[in-house]
Amino acid sequence: MIGSMLIGWLIAFLAAAITNRGERMGCIGKILLGWAGAWIGQLLFGYWGPQMAGTAIVPSILGAMLLLALFWRRER
Repeated sequence: MIGSMLIGWLIAFLAAAITNRGERMGCIGKILLGWAGAWIGQLLFGYWGPQMAGTAIVPSILGAMLLLALFWRRER
């Protein structure tokens, strides 16, 4: 469970850093974004690239970036 939370946070942190969105999202929000991004990314893009704890990292980051681009505005 803790490994899954850490992977979710890492995915959301990287996606937020790449897209420059979601800066004010809390730790729990980032974990939830990482989980949802992993689910959507692996559903859309498959299971390729490096994996940690059974999660394909690259498709998961792409899924989280997609969610950030659709639902969060850039903060000034």
